[in-house]
Amino acid sequence: MSQMLALVIVILILFVGDIVAVRTKAWVPSVFVSAILFLCGYWTFFPQDIVSIAGVPPVVATMMMYLLITNMGTLLSIRELVNQWKTIVISLSGILGIVALIFGIGIFIFDLQTVLVAIPPLVGGMVSSIIMSEGAADAGLTSLSVFAIVIYVMQGFAGYPLTSIVLKKEGKKLLGQYRNGQLTVKKSDTAAASEGRTELKLFKKLPEKYNTEYFKFFRLAVVAFLAYLVSTGLEPIISINAFVLCLLFGVVGKSIGFLEKQTLQKANGFGFAIMALMLFVFDGLKNATPSMMMEILYPLIVCIFLAVFGMYIFSFIAGKLLNVSKEMAFAVSLTALYGFPADYIITNEVVNSLTKDENEKEALLSHMLPPMLVGGFISVTIVSVILAGIFVQFL
Repeated sequence: MSQMLALVIVILILFVGDIVAVRTKAWVPSVFVSAILFLCGYWTFFPQDIVSIAGVPPVVATMMMYLLITNMGTLLSIRELVNQWKTIVISLSGILGIVALIFGIGIFIFDLQTVLVAIPPLVGGMVSSIIMSEGAADAGLTSLSVFAIVIYVMQGFAGYPLTSIVLKKEGKKLLGQYRNGQLTVKKSDTAAASEGRTELKLFKKLPEKYNTEYFKFFRLAVVAFLAYLVSTGLEPIISINAFVLCLLFGVVGKSIGFLEKQTLQKANGFGFAIMALMLFVFDGLKNATPSMMMEILYPLIVCIFLAVFGMYIFSFIAGKLLNVSKEMAFAVSLTALYGFPADYIITNEVVNSLTKDENEKEALLSHMLPPMLVGGFISVTIVSVILAGIFVQFL
């Protein structure tokens, strides 16, 4: 198979996944559709290395992970996180629920390695899934390597509908309060922070015309390289995954003015990086034979059920203590199963289904959207990468 034919096929699969997700308003996740098509291809006529043939070998995917995770760190807004401290506590409570139930119950059903591989993808998304999948593959655990990817692909089926249901209940309650004059529009720093131009403090005197795409890529790569150097330098003393440090260094780079917010997007490289990483995710399915899929089906269902149940219990308790409704608390916890942009899309779709009045939409979004975004950021962007970096050491 030629490189260009392979490239056309794999990108077409991603596009078909997007079409189905749009047509079903995200009830059928694009990653699920793409995964099914990749599996069908691998079981029929795809060469096993079709992703590498298309131009995305593992070394390219690793490069994209370094850049993407460092870029994630630039999204951190300390002010918004402080304002949303209740959301952070609830999100962490939901994560604790996942860990507690899968470790507390799952350990009696499955072996320790299965439990370790399952938790980070359930807490987060694509990056933590790749970390665990690669770790399992390096340890010779082929079926668990596939298991980490399949969890990422399938968990949205539990997260999307449940989130939509609880947000609709919350939205109806808030809408009634707004119409009765008991609810006003809540001002948030999220929009202002995302729209405002982030000043590069270390490059104040640099003319804007020199802040080219290559200079943005260069600064992002420098920060990622520093994270890698620290990780390898600490190796004799303590083992810290380089990707975890990339996240931390991205935050520091943004704070000191070396990186701007969303550097990769501004360098026009985010879309390509995500495409490459998604193809690498689905490349992990090449070893998934039909018999292996049947083998991991049972742990898949049990782990997702335990995760959702654990999130509900712990977020309910945290919500009670913090005076947050059980619906909103559960919705915030569920963002761990998908993160951004699904949390943004689902919240907007729920609000649009409840009212056509623009003022009512603004009021609902001002109360529902910031917690959903912060919840997804905490679980998917921060905690899942940290957990993956820790758990992968024990495989």
